[in-house]
Formats: sequence, structure tokens, C-alpha cells
Amino acid sequence: MSQVLTLELSEQVFAAIQLQAQTIGISPAQLAATLLERQFSQAFKLLLDEAERNAARARFERHFGTLELDSSMGLDNESIDADLVREYASTHEEE
Repeated sequence: MSQVLTLELSEQVFAAIQLQAQTIGISPAQLAATLLERQFSQAFKLLLDEAERNAARARFERHFGTLELDSSMGLDNESIDADLVREYASTHEEE
């Protein structure tokens, strides 16, 4: 699918486009369209990359939620500190 876009260019810009188009053997309209497509294809790729990042973030965030722990796994600081002291003091040698 293509669209028609009418542009108004300064004489200087049109002359530059016309000269370049003649050099490579295409019409000024074809050259202008090609240049615009190249310019905006880069911007479009950046937008896609952003969309892909957003999709990846959404997939990652689907994993967010809550966690229910058994009562045997206390979350109080004193219990955690005691467990850490025991682990740090251990030589981890088999008995």
C-alpha cells in the first residue's frame, strides 16, 4: 500500500534532488520517496524496538504477584539473624 504526498520544496533543495536523481537515472520523485523511506525506516525500527521492549516488560511483569510462606518460614528479623549467625559460624564440614 502506498500513499501520495505532495511536498513544497525550495528551489535549492529541488535542484539538489533533481541533480542527484539525474545522476543515478531516476525521477526526482522516486529519489525523494526513497530518501524519506530510508530516513523513516530507521525511526520505525526504533519504534519497533521500543514496542518489543514493552512487550518483554509486560511478559516479565506477568510473573509479579504475592508469595505465601508456611509458618515454618518466619520472616521476623530475629529469626533471620539467628539463621545467619548459625550459617556463618558453621564450618560446613560433614559430621
